[in-house]
Amino acid sequence: MRVLVTGSRGFVGPWLIGHLSRHGDEALELPEATDITDAAALGEAVADLEPGAICHLAAQSSVQRSWEDPAGTFAVNALGTLNLCSVATRLAAPPRVLLVSSAEVYGKVAPERMPVGEDEPFAPATPYAASKAAAEMVGLQAWLGRGLQVVCARAFNHTGPGQPRGFVVPDLAAQVAQAGRGELDRITTGNLEVSRDITDVRDVVRAYRLLLLHGEPGAAYNVCRGEAVLISDLLRRLMRTAGVDVPVWTDPSLSRPADVPKHVGNPARLRALTGWAPEIPLDQTLADVLAAMVEGAG
Repeated sequence: MRVLVTGSRGFVGPWLIGHLSRHGDEALELPEATDITDAAALGEAVADLEPGAICHLAAQSSVQRSWEDPAGTFAVNALGTLNLCSVATRLAAPPRVLLVSSAEVYGKVAPERMPVGEDEPFAPATPYAASKAAAEMVGLQAWLGRGLQVVCARAFNHTGPGQPRGFVVPDLAAQVAQAGRGELDRITTGNLEVSRDITDVRDVVRAYRLLLLHGEPGAAYNVCRGEAVLISDLLRRLMRTAGVDVPVWTDPSLSRPADVPKHVGNPARLRALTGWAPEIPLDQTLADVLAAMVEGAG
């Protein structure tokens, strides 16, 4: 399988490329300067590569940044997806496309409706979530209107070694690593009393390849562990692993507007289709992220 991975130089991209390569697939990358909001340049780059499949990871993925630049977020996430689908439909042999979306499209879900299934209505509470919902509609329209085989993966939170600062686990791990070296005398956090369904990136990329192979066009699949953990518990586990015991200070300015208090998904549809299940325990994931921060001087 010749798979074009957009966003290949981000956090998830290298993990996916490695996973594809280990399974005998040919992983393709766009030229480094390619701008997915430039339809002409994108079209030329994709046509030159002639992929048999596309995994569309390229995105502005920061919720916080989406509040600061909603227009830019929509340009990358929604317009970029429109450009990619348009390019794909014009190829002599249109590829299958895995569109990587986000569980943020569900917004705040009532506790009695959790774990969240794929039939939950969209209620995006952030510009990032709205841009991902728009991208999904672009992909669905390409399938229904053009016959492009687009499958949607709704990824819940995922982390692992190499995830940059700006996301909860690496932000906490970096501070814990600094505290372990005596560089910090306290950990500063945002709201610790929210809970998230967190999966290791190495398990997530396995799901993406399976969906690329077996996903039903026009359908969406939750990619998640199916369990929620409090952010305060994540911090405790990281501190215990590192042998760190320092005060924790909650800074109200770090809390996000319209933060969703709890997110836990139902991965039953993905499991029924592919047999996928997460294999890496959360404690191992946290230990690996922490080790990467210690090695990289956090």
